[in-house]
Amino acid sequence: MRNIWHQITENLIPVFRRRLSGVDALPQLAVLGLLSGLITGGVILLFRLAIEWPLEHFLPGAGSESFEQLDILTRGLLPLAGALALGLMLHRLAIHDRKVGIVHVMERLNYHQGYISLRSAIVQFVSGVSTVVTGQSAGREGPAVHLGAAFSSLMGQWMRLPNNSIRTLVACGCAAAISASFNTPISGVLFAMEVVMMEYTIAGFTPIILAAVSAAIVSQAVYGSEPAFSVPALTMNSLMEIPWILAIAVIIGIAAALFIQLVDAMGRHHHQPVLLRIGIAGALMVPFAVFIPETMGIGYDTVNATINGNLGFWLLLSAGVAKLVITSLSIGLGMPSGVIGPTLFMGATLGGAMGLVGAQIAPDIASSVGFYAMLGMGAMMGAVLQAPLAALMAVMELTRNPNIILPAMLIITTASLVTSEAFGKKSLFLTILKSQGLSYQNSPVIQALRRVSVGAIMDRNILRTERHLSIEEARKVLKSEPKWLIVEGSNGPTALLPAVDLARYLEDTEETAAEEGTEMPESIDLMDIPANRRDVAPVQYQATLEEALNEFDSTNAEALYVQRHVAPMIQRVYGVVLKSDIESYYQYRRS
Repeated sequence: MRNIWHQITENLIPVFRRRLSGVDALPQLAVLGLLSGLITGGVILLFRLAIEWPLEHFLPGAGSESFEQLDILTRGLLPLAGALALGLMLHRLAIHDRKVGIVHVMERLNYHQGYISLRSAIVQFVSGVSTVVTGQSAGREGPAVHLGAAFSSLMGQWMRLPNNSIRTLVACGCAAAISASFNTPISGVLFAMEVVMMEYTIAGFTPIILAAVSAAIVSQAVYGSEPAFSVPALTMNSLMEIPWILAIAVIIGIAAALFIQLVDAMGRHHHQPVLLRIGIAGALMVPFAVFIPETMGIGYDTVNATINGNLGFWLLLSAGVAKLVITSLSIGLGMPSGVIGPTLFMGATLGGAMGLVGAQIAPDIASSVGFYAMLGMGAMMGAVLQAPLAALMAVMELTRNPNIILPAMLIITTASLVTSEAFGKKSLFLTILKSQGLSYQNSPVIQALRRVSVGAIMDRNILRTERHLSIEEARKVLKSEPKWLIVEGSNGPTALLPAVDLARYLEDTEETAAEEGTEMPESIDLMDIPANRRDVAPVQYQATLEEALNEFDSTNAEALYVQRHVAPMIQRVYGVVLKSDIESYYQYRRS
């Protein structure tokens, strides 16, 4: 058995890694997508259990969201005590360990090739559970996306896969997390590509789809096949409602812009101590918890009640506005809360409230409150995340009703345009990244370079050799017909030279010695002979072409030798990459 495992690790896994270096390793990526979905599905089940089990035993009502049935004193103290405890925990952590959520995943993708640590995942798990259980205005989908991305990334790191594959695995984990949370695999795929990766690729679709499907299957095995919300049959009664739908889109777009603005404004205090910021966020939550307890926790019970038309206008309006204010203030101050759940809550309540107004204005043609609540959910999600396609698919999969496609497309795109064009707001996640002094590079060139590893284009026809060689050793070196010679120095490779230059030198030296009747030199100094030598720098085997270009810029090297750790203190060189190789590859793929 040990011999079989040794053969797999020594023969199959290196071939698997090498195939993944390129952009067209579809079968290998498909296998990784399935594994990512299964792992993420299991992690999300554990995460939901950690939230639901204590709430079902602690809260007085049935289910895990009946914060409204707590007495006033407990409602006020619970979020404050939870925020202080969470603040103390984060205070003890280093600054880089406090970063969680979808923004952190995007940062790791943009600056660290998707490498996410186990420590980060543990902090996210604990903080994600704590925010919901202690009644903060929070969602579970943001933490779930971080957890899915982290464990998928860790799987790739454990297998020592190329960085372009780890980036794909992170996208798989994001899609699988949304799919398992809402039982909406299609919107999970679109969310990963539209919000997190911000790119669409044919090769990327297959593994991400498989990850979303396998995670949904894992979730359905425990929670059943019903979507996250209980949605009655919905339809638009009349085309005369379209002007009112457009009016609601404008209102939702303004609300989304206000939400992003408040998060951005509070985020400017990020230099303050984390304990102070989280403590203030907990204190701000107290009056909301006392007077509008619907804002506590995830709030999906309120969303379901809204969709089924069980809540009045003033409660819907006050709950929607309160959720918008307290969630934006909390997230801006650094509360590690998820934002997707609150956007659905805000959209449902504000949309439901506007639906009731429409019913008063034109009772004969107005559709149900649930219809407008669902439209509001899609519009708010699309506007805040600037992801209209993911929002549309979420509405489609949650309602399982094709009759809502036309009005949903109209309200989502209009609301997104109002937020982005009328108020100049980018996606909430990009806004938070910018407030942290970070950017998200997603130009077509950068995206193309990130999809390929150096292992896909490196020249493997190399030979490492010492600087000083005898004539016989030089001939022996050339016998294997390498294209490049990597000249070793005291601290590793120091130069790269074409083997043909050494062959030409030997030939010229032999001719000169024969003509003049002199002896051949005893040794050759490869750093002294006439040759087109290139200064070299190392690059890791897992690196993408983007990383290789950055290495060229930072070191001013003329060539990179591709290496990987094979044992402690031992680096194996696999090939060389020239800057012209990267440029030629990109030009070839583009043409």
